[in-house]
Amino acid sequence: MSAHLIGYNDLAVAAILVVLNAVLTWMLDLGLSRTILIAGVRAVVQLLLVGLVLKTVFALASPVMIAAVALVMFTMASYEISSRQERRFAGTWGYGIGAGTTMLATLLVTAFAVLGTLRSDPWYAPQVLIPLLGIILGNVMNGVSVSLNALSTAIVRERPAIEARLALGTDRYIALKPLQRSALRSGMIPIINQMSAAGVITLPGMMTGQILAGMDPLEAAKYQILLLFLLSGGAGLGALAAVYVAVWRITDERDRLRLDRLEQR
Repeated sequence: MSAHLIGYNDLAVAAILVVLNAVLTWMLDLGLSRTILIAGVRAVVQLLLVGLVLKTVFALASPVMIAAVALVMFTMASYEISSRQERRFAGTWGYGIGAGTTMLATLLVTAFAVLGTLRSDPWYAPQVLIPLLGIILGNVMNGVSVSLNALSTAIVRERPAIEARLALGTDRYIALKPLQRSALRSGMIPIINQMSAAGVITLPGMMTGQILAGMDPLEAAKYQILLLFLLSGGAGLGALAAVYVAVWRITDERDRLRLDRLEQR
């Protein structure tokens, strides 16, 4: 079975569903019609532009262009993490913690995949590296942003109890350990749900796409299993690094809670 090439007329037919959704929300006075339509237009423009850019990058296979694409992806992901925080760190720390931990986790897991399991030739083959980097980055971004937001919100809420523990001589990491654990659980739940539901409740996106493209279902399943394991490792590593750096920043060397380092959005 050969893959069916989707034409612009096919996309136009599918867009009817988005318009229908917008009409229904307008009829129910939900105030989301404009948002839905704008989101749909943005998706079309952004994805088509990305497709054109990646077509050029794939054709040239230049390490410099690949690095430039990766840098743009990291920059946008870091901005998204910062913007999703109800309370974020003041100054460059508000951007730096999410950016640094996300980049670290994404690069480590991507390198592990490219050099240890996929073994593409060359290792920087853009058809492998860029899609893999993108999907890992997206999951790490979610894990980091959810964990950071859960931690900062909990610290503000539990301030009296935390300061009481610190006043009694408890180490800052021990005093904040319950909140760290809760934040990490929040950050890991999405990928745990993905792994638990895969194959039983839903067919994951990568596996579905490969089957639609004509790949043997068993081979597609193997790729999806590999990808889920990579996403799990990336999300866990990113969330763990972000939470520990955040705890270090929200306290000082004298084991004092420094909420003045947070700012309300």
